[in-house]
Amino acid sequence: MARMKTETFSAFPKEGLQFLRSLKRNNNRDWFQSHKGIYEAHVKKPIEDLVAAIAVEFEQFAPEMVASPKVSVYRIYRDTRFSKDKSPYKTHAAAVFPRSGLGKHEGAAFYLHISPTELLIGGGLYMPMPEDLNAIRNHLASHPEAFLAIVKGRTFRRLFGTVSGEQLSRVPAGFRPDHPVADYLRHKQFLAGRTFPPDTATSPQFYKLIKETFRGMLPFVQFLNDPLVRARRAKERQEALLGL
Repeated sequence: MARMKTETFSAFPKEGLQFLRSLKRNNNRDWFQSHKGIYEAHVKKPIEDLVAAIAVEFEQFAPEMVASPKVSVYRIYRDTRFSKDKSPYKTHAAAVFPRSGLGKHEGAAFYLHISPTELLIGGGLYMPMPEDLNAIRNHLASHPEAFLAIVKGRTFRRLFGTVSGEQLSRVPAGFRPDHPVADYLRHKQFLAGRTFPPDTATSPQFYKLIKETFRGMLPFVQFLNDPLVRARRAKERQEALLGL
C-alpha cells in the first residue's frame, strides 16, 4: 500500500518578517530589486512551502479545497492602475485556498496573511457576485438550524467569536424581518478570522494554528459553498443538454 506523501513546515522565517518590515519603510523599486534575493528565499519560497504542506493536510480533512502555489500564493506586486496609492509592492505575504469548481475569488475560501503588524488566519466569503449572494441567502433562509449550529457552536465561538463582514442596514427584500437568521441575511460578506502578533508566524505554533483554524472553519466554508457548487453543476448540466 502506497504511503501518503508528506510535507513538513515549521515556521515563517524571521528574515522574511524583517524583509516585510523593511519593505514597508522602503516601498520602492530600487530597494526591492537590491533585496529581491531575500524576498525570493525568505518570503516567496516559505509561503510556497507552506501551501504545499497545507495541500497534504487538505487530503485528510478537506479534499475539495485547493492548495497550490500557482493558485494560492498572491503576487507581491500591487495593481496601482486605479489606486491613489502608487506604492509598487504589497507589504504582506498572503495565500488563499478556494473551493475546487469555483473561481479563486468566487466561493468561500480559507485565507492567511503575514504582515509587519499582524498574522491573520481565517476566511469566508469576501466579494460574492450578486447571484451568488442571493443563492447563499436563500440557502441560509432555508436551513437556519444548520447554519446556527455552526456559528453558535462551541468550536466556532471559541476560535472566531462571531461572523463579521459588511452588512445591510436591514433585512433584504424577499426575506422576513423576523426570520430566525435575519441578522445573518443582512450580510454582504461572511467572514471569520483570528489575528495574532506578527512574530507568531515565526514561532513553532504557527503551523499548528493554521491547521486548527482551517479545521474549525471548514463547516462554515462548506455551508456557504454548498449552494454555489450546486448552482455551477446545474448550469453545466444545462449547457451540456443544450450542446454549448
